[in-house]
Amino acid sequence: MRKQEMRPGGEANQIHDASSPAEQVKALVDLLAGKGSQLGQNLSAPDRTRDSPQASHNKGKTHLGGQGRGSQGPPPLALGPYRPCSLACWLVDSGIQRHREALLSRAGSSLELGGSAERLTSLLLVDGLTDLQLQEHDFTQVEAMRGGWRPARTITLDRLFLPLSQVSIPPRISITVGVAGMGKTTLVRHFVHLWARGQVGKDFSLVLPLTFRDLNIHEKLSADRLLCSIFPNAGLAVTATARVLLVLDGLDECKTPLDFSNTVACTDPKKDVQVDHLITNIIRGNLFPDVSVWITSRPSAAGQIPGGLVDRMTEIRGFTGEEIQACLEQAFPEDQALLGQVLSQVQMDKALYVMCTIPAFCKLTGVALGHLYSSRLALHDTELGPPQTLCELYSWYFRMALSREGQEKGMVSPRIEQVAPSTRKVVGTLGRLAFHGLLKKKYVFYEQDMKAFGVDLALLQGSLCSCFLQREETLASSVAYCFSHLSLQEFVAAIYYYSASRRAIFDLFTESGMSWPRLGFLAHFRSAAQRAMQAEDGRLDVFLRFLAGLLSPRVNALLASSLLVQGEHQAYQIQVAELLKGCLRPNTAVCARSVNILHCLHELRHTELARTVEEAMQSGALAKLTGPSHQAALAYLLQVSDTCSREMNLYLGQGVLQSLLPQLLYCQALRLDNNQFQDPTMELLSSVLSGKDCHIQKISLAENQISNKGAKALAKSLLVNRSLIALDLRSNTIGPQGAKALADALRINRTLASLSLQGNRIRDDGAKCMAEALASNQTLSVLHLQNNTIGLMGAQRMADALKQNKSLKELMLSSNSIGDEGGKALAEALKMNQVLQSLELCQVAPSGPWASHTKGALSSVCSLQSNSISDTGVAALMGALCTNWTLLSLNLRENSISSEGAQTLARALCVNSTLQHLDLTANLLHDEGAQAIAVAVGENHALTSLHLQWNFIQAGAARALGQALQLNRSLRSLDLQENDIGDEGASAVASALKVNTALTALYLQVASIGTPGAQALAEALAVNRTLEILDLRGNAIEAAGAKALANALKMNSSLQRLNLQENYLGMDGVLCVATALAENHGLQQIKIWCQDDLRCYQDKHTHMHCGNVRKVSSFVDQAERGISNH
Repeated sequence: MRKQEMRPGGEANQIHDASSPAEQVKALVDLLAGKGSQLGQNLSAPDRTRDSPQASHNKGKTHLGGQGRGSQGPPPLALGPYRPCSLACWLVDSGIQRHREALLSRAGSSLELGGSAERLTSLLLVDGLTDLQLQEHDFTQVEAMRGGWRPARTITLDRLFLPLSQVSIPPRISITVGVAGMGKTTLVRHFVHLWARGQVGKDFSLVLPLTFRDLNIHEKLSADRLLCSIFPNAGLAVTATARVLLVLDGLDECKTPLDFSNTVACTDPKKDVQVDHLITNIIRGNLFPDVSVWITSRPSAAGQIPGGLVDRMTEIRGFTGEEIQACLEQAFPEDQALLGQVLSQVQMDKALYVMCTIPAFCKLTGVALGHLYSSRLALHDTELGPPQTLCELYSWYFRMALSREGQEKGMVSPRIEQVAPSTRKVVGTLGRLAFHGLLKKKYVFYEQDMKAFGVDLALLQGSLCSCFLQREETLASSVAYCFSHLSLQEFVAAIYYYSASRRAIFDLFTESGMSWPRLGFLAHFRSAAQRAMQAEDGRLDVFLRFLAGLLSPRVNALLASSLLVQGEHQAYQIQVAELLKGCLRPNTAVCARSVNILHCLHELRHTELARTVEEAMQSGALAKLTGPSHQAALAYLLQVSDTCSREMNLYLGQGVLQSLLPQLLYCQALRLDNNQFQDPTMELLSSVLSGKDCHIQKISLAENQISNKGAKALAKSLLVNRSLIALDLRSNTIGPQGAKALADALRINRTLASLSLQGNRIRDDGAKCMAEALASNQTLSVLHLQNNTIGLMGAQRMADALKQNKSLKELMLSSNSIGDEGGKALAEALKMNQVLQSLELCQVAPSGPWASHTKGALSSVCSLQSNSISDTGVAALMGALCTNWTLLSLNLRENSISSEGAQTLARALCVNSTLQHLDLTANLLHDEGAQAIAVAVGENHALTSLHLQWNFIQAGAARALGQALQLNRSLRSLDLQENDIGDEGASAVASALKVNTALTALYLQVASIGTPGAQALAEALAVNRTLEILDLRGNAIEAAGAKALANALKMNSSLQRLNLQENYLGMDGVLCVATALAENHGLQQIKIWCQDDLRCYQDKHTHMHCGNVRKVSSFVDQAERGISNH
């Protein structure tokens, strides 16, 4: 620096007098010739340090304060003696300021991000790329993910390049991935715009945004020339500034793939090398080692960069439902009726809704559907149905483009037949460009490409081409073209191939144009199908879908007289369907290419294969369909149909399951109950669950033959799995060792929320292991351990775990042998645990897989049914209930609770204000205990459901309950079935119904109720306006009682379900009730009699003619069906 200070002032003035920043840089470089290695140090002011980049940035801004945008010259002499160092610093800051202004000028005053601005301010922080992202087409990725995204942390845009913790360092190489049309370029422009305004990236003194469209025009380039030619205002600053960010947008558009294995290292910034070699050396750090690099790319192209070189990878998420709606609202800001039609169609079509999570696709869909509904209105043609396939949607987009072309030529309401002749050649030329671009993985085209394919540049300015192509000027003043979305390039390419294949003699996929002769459309379609099946990256998948879709009747009708010949599809449709099914090879695993064949058949509107498999799933005959086409159809249905994956059980053999494994990764839910699967099959499933691509959230393996070895295999997968939230292993034989393996996995797993081990003989040892896992696991919320031979020790260990666990909300211990002491231990735990919401001490298992996991907020259950708990255990539990404020459900069915225990329970109910469900079915309460419960119900204001079935309750307790119901305003459901309450008890309850406005369900089956009780209930129904369910099955109600109920039905408007089966209604009573249904419009379900009632009636009235009985039976059946229908 001292040597530089000795330079004569004349040389410094030469620098100052230079007219442009580029000349100033050149003059300073000439001045400092030979000192390049010290340049960065010499240009740094003493107070600028790498530890404080923000200070450097702020100081630069202060230094430029008061100077106009065009002001030049060094700082005033009054500030101190003039030195070249001060001049250099001024040049750097001036260059940065000019660079910011240039970026703002290029980006404009604001970015038109629409509803996506908020989405782009928060990215997903991912660990790397999955096999799905590396190997499959973008559409396949979105379809497999059902429009969702991987569970991952989010990182905001302002922290994108900062350390994640205090002990980490900022990333040097960052990659952001997203499928085509997700908004990567928009994200980059948004970031650059915000940086230029000083809102994000404040630790970067310089941001240099480049696109591969800019770089593709160069054959060779040096690192120095890259900066000086493209960023003349920032060339010197790169070597002088504290921290620089180089942005490389669109790696997937690079004309030459990056080859990190065979690229020669280059450390000379002045040496010209191929552009792909230059980028490779920058990423490796051979060039610009101190510069941070941010690359955006589609996922498949990002896989070119070795994972070891990537410091941070992020992913752009797709649209949410609200963002889809906002995007479509922008398309129709003034036509709310049209917006409503488009929104309704998108929301009804699940496949279309999933694809609309891609912003570019969502905009395209809005335009296409808007044109469809506008055309229906203009032509008064209601038969123009909404698109059912991808090809139909794009055909409507094409019709929209042709319509705009016609309007541009002066046609008021052009029809497709009018405008097609003048545009067929343009579409064919664009199609040829698109097709050969697909083959070469070329997505950006320049003027020389257009000329090579015979595209008239003058026609590119028309509205037709503008609907398909985007024009963009690069930094080097050349023009680049690309299709508005990758799928549009594939659609136009398919149209070209369809037309060309009818007259082509040689294989259109052969670049030289020479091949074995291929004559006829079918031969060329077979060639396209074979090429698509052989493409490992799936890049021809959607192209083949479009090609098949062009043969569907509706697409032919949409594009007839413009691109297609009307009716020509009929000659090929059936043959193409058979050709596609022939691509599904036997004895091989079902791959993504096979599933794509089913998508092609769907586009062709040939749905017989998928429909056959779906019907077999519904009827349970799936095991008989073992052919390769059936397996591919099953994989397809599991991915596209929520009904098939969530509600239908798959009966599969091990061979079929093994062939499906690659595609099971992308199913969200699997039901594989009762398949006799053994441990080797669990090894296969474990490999699926361990996969990085696994998206399975729920899997049910109930009632198989899984032992401890199979459980260990599944447990091993849980150590790495990040998607599974529910695992059902009911009714297997995993034993204590299997439970231990699963418990060990729970200590590490942080995603599983529901685990069912019901009926697995895990005993106390298994329960002990699960309890130890619960002490550290804070994710599991549902645990089912019914019928596992768990005794006192297991209950005590579980109670100890509940004292520490803060996540478990549902614990089922039904049908074990924990006894009173176990009940006491759990009671002590409940005094400390304020998370558990439902305690069940009974034996009935939930119906269906994942039943408990989907019950909602009140599903947190602890089940202790059938555990031999007596009054002593109940006393301990009730002591806990007095202090616990989270328990919502308590199930004490089938224990040995007497009237003494009921009194203890009643006292707790008077104190507790959170318990909502109480089940005391099949205990020994008798009248005394039930009366105590009734008194508590009168005071309690939280209980909503009370089950007292089969408790030897008589009229006295029923009277007490009736009095309580007149006071209670919270109880919604009361079950008194199989108790001998008689007419007196029914009348007491009926009196309460006249004033009670809360009860909605009353169960009085087999309660010794006769005609007087029925008449009392009828009087109550005539005035009650809240009761919805009344069950009187199995009593002794005769015709008079039936008539009273019938008259009540004519006035009642709230009752929805009524059961009068197994009574003595008589023919007159039955007819009265059936006739009353005509005047009642609230009932949704009624059961008047069953076949046993009919036989009993015939036995009692043998004189009645059988024909009359059949007539009455038919009349009642019609009445019941009528109620069900309305």
